[in-house]
Amino acid sequence: MTKVSTRSFFDLLIHIGITLALLAALFLVFFFVYLPFTTNHGQTITVPDVTRLSLDEMQNLLDDRDLRYEVSDCTFVSGAQPLTVIQQYPRANAKVKEGRKIYVTVTKRVAPMVQMPNLVSLTLRSAELNLKSLDLISGDPIYVPDVAKNSVLRQLYNGKEIAPGTPVPKGSQIDLEVGDGLGSTMFEIPNVVGLPLDEAEAAIRGSNLKVGTKISVEDPEKEVGTVVRQRPEARSGERIRVGETMDLWIVGPIEPDQ
Repeated sequence: MTKVSTRSFFDLLIHIGITLALLAALFLVFFFVYLPFTTNHGQTITVPDVTRLSLDEMQNLLDDRDLRYEVSDCTFVSGAQPLTVIQQYPRANAKVKEGRKIYVTVTKRVAPMVQMPNLVSLTLRSAELNLKSLDLISGDPIYVPDVAKNSVLRQLYNGKEIAPGTPVPKGSQIDLEVGDGLGSTMFEIPNVVGLPLDEAEAAIRGSNLKVGTKISVEDPEKEVGTVVRQRPEARSGERIRVGETMDLWIVGPIEPDQ
């Protein structure tokens, strides 16, 4: 085996230089040849924007780029399509390696339920804020004659009055019946006695009044469903305000309001 002479100081320096050169060569080979070869160093993929895509669309897009995904969270977003991506990490246009996992947040398949609040007597603005806080949508206000201007008189879901505490899906539209402040207008009381109930109700509502309590009575001389009494009565000179209610006495059984 050949030996390097170190009998002089100059020979020692040569020996040290050769050793350092070998170490440097090994260092360069390890970091610039071995590591890039084993880790695909320098080969990056641009993360695509997968927000607003369905899960199937996102999976196809990531598969084409040798990327994976994991659903990290599910949440409800009013108006968004179910199982749609709304957030992702890493963000779009980030540089990652092959096989990198993209974490996504998707919208829920089924909207969670919330309890319907009591909005009656609140101002329109307060009611709308209350609905928004529960992820419910406020429809266009339905103005009706009433002295309570911009005050909620009734709350409706799918066209029917909904009681407080009733479960409704998040994202549902709630329509609000609101007073228009014209309830001080006075006019003569309409006479609906002798009319069938449906015609009497139409006449009352057509006069910007409300149908109040309906009371069943017996009267063998009158046809079933006929109005035989009203309150207030239609007397000469008697007047009523817009938006007030009229109670009716009807012959026979009364079907509940639909």
